[in-house]
Amino acid sequence: VVGTIPSLPEDFRDHVELGELHGLIDIARGVKMSGARSYVLKGAGVLLHRAVQQLAMDILLRHGFTPLEVPLLVREPALLNTGFFPLGRDQVYKLEDEERWLVGTSEVPLVSYYADEIVDVSEPVRLAAASTCFRSEVGSSGRDVRGLYRVHQFAKVEQVILCEPSSEVSEAMLQEITGHAEELLQLLELPYRVVAVCTGDMGQKTYKQYDIETWMPSRNAYGETHSSSNLHDFQARRSNIHCRDAEGKLVYCHTLNNTAVASPRILIPLLENHQQEDGSIRIPTALQPYLNGLEVLEARK
Repeated sequence: VVGTIPSLPEDFRDHVELGELHGLIDIARGVKMSGARSYVLKGAGVLLHRAVQQLAMDILLRHGFTPLEVPLLVREPALLNTGFFPLGRDQVYKLEDEERWLVGTSEVPLVSYYADEIVDVSEPVRLAAASTCFRSEVGSSGRDVRGLYRVHQFAKVEQVILCEPSSEVSEAMLQEITGHAEELLQLLELPYRVVAVCTGDMGQKTYKQYDIETWMPSRNAYGETHSSSNLHDFQARRSNIHCRDAEGKLVYCHTLNNTAVASPRILIPLLENHQQEDGSIRIPTALQPYLNGLEVLEARK
């Protein structure tokens, strides 16, 4: 557990009220044009949305990640090989009359980038992508219906690592990528906790997983904002990604992934935790350079 939960007045505003007060979020018009779990970000809401992504990407660049711009439409093998199919088909949007699907995370194309190849992992391969993501949210009817927590379209900065098939090495990589997400939350000055996920709550592809949950005053609870996973060689076996061991023998790599940031969900704690009594919102110091030096969002008159 990191950080201190802020003491807010009883009549504090949630992110929807703050978004309307500052002209950042328009859910009604988003629903009008696209249906439930849709929204429009506008003005400073768009700038915050882009700022947190760029801050996350800059953190990864400092840690040696290579950024990629990847396809968001993929063929079925990419989803099968990365473990999102067959059990998660109902969460993925398919293009009608085409054998292509919209990804819910750039983890899919980042891992698939090396499918059917032999990769040099003498140094871990660190990849990152900022992308729009899509998720059908089947089975979540009635859950988190207010605001930006559970939506169909969102953006993520994803980090993926391919490394040698050593439990010690991939464990170290898991700690590394989790640390990058923590670094972001600390720069955003947000209280959070890291949760070790039990086996029964993990997907079939995952060997070990941490969730990072950030304090959200409107939920009076921590809400998941990040997830880190060590998959050992599950994805590499399906994707046919090899590397060579010390004797030159072909072996399957280990793969890992982590959400460096997901927006607009991160805007929930960002707006709510940094609100002031007069309705203004303090901008964390680390974000100010991405917002032309803006220090405070003043409420519209």
